[in-house]
Amino acid sequence: MPATPRPKKLVVAINPSAKFGSTRDVGPAVVQTLRAMGHEVTSLTEPDFEQLLDSARAALKKKPDALIVIGGDGMVNLGTNLVAGTKVPLGIIPSGTGNDMARALGIPHDDTEAAVRVLDAALAAGPRTIDAGLIRWTDAETGAADQRWFACALSAGFDAIVNERANHMRHPKGPSRYILALLAELAKLKPIHYRVVADGEVVEQKAVLVALGNATSFGGGMKVTPEAQLDDGLFDVLLVEPLSRIAFLRIFPRVYEGTHITDPRVRITRAKKVRIEADGIVAYGDGERIAPLPLEAEVVPGALRVLAPRP
Repeated sequence: MPATPRPKKLVVAINPSAKFGSTRDVGPAVVQTLRAMGHEVTSLTEPDFEQLLDSARAALKKKPDALIVIGGDGMVNLGTNLVAGTKVPLGIIPSGTGNDMARALGIPHDDTEAAVRVLDAALAAGPRTIDAGLIRWTDAETGAADQRWFACALSAGFDAIVNERANHMRHPKGPSRYILALLAELAKLKPIHYRVVADGEVVEQKAVLVALGNATSFGGGMKVTPEAQLDDGLFDVLLVEPLSRIAFLRIFPRVYEGTHITDPRVRITRAKKVRIEADGIVAYGDGERIAPLPLEAEVVPGALRVLAPRP
């Protein structure tokens, strides 16, 4: 008879924002289920992300078998920055707005019970290894060097401007908030002058969007880099040339199917290291605000262990 998988020591970090929304019961329910499965669970619930980071760092010093995050891509980013480059695997129970990393990994993003079953199976089978992106920049005010990881995508253009607006909107909830923010910013759409250096090759031109895809989508299923792979050691580097508002509205629906890449104004190349420069643009990684440009991002192959179905 096959051996019964031993219970795991799990640290579970719950999105602090969830206590105010419709997903507030997801975290406690998942913790209860994991304990019922026999796992030893340390549950972390804090009032804000800074305190959650501190608590998670302390809990990880006890060398658990995995860190589990419950929330959206922002929580995935938090978890990635805690365990990238270590042997501790990251598990994801999606309960956020976009859940793009869960989509990329084949984790059910709209069924919590199914996601827990996938997690439990992955705990028994062992983690999958994927790449992660490491962002480096210099703080313009202090001159201090800083860095941060991302798992899914980095965006630096019109979409980042939309993210800035969406993050300040209280309503509506879900992906529709991003759509409304996009429509509001579309009225002010202007090309941005970029200097992009991808593996030493320099491109200097106006564009409306530059994005780096480690996974296929962001913004709640928009397949911006539909052919990106999580373990090929390369970013898919997307550049969208200047578009009129009408042209943008024609191309935008195609992003959900990934067919926008056939448009000649949409270019995708692959690179391991990319520097992006532009004035007045803030970069976002996994939907989280990172820093104003310029910055540099590099793929670190195999930097992240994840608890997900194997491809």
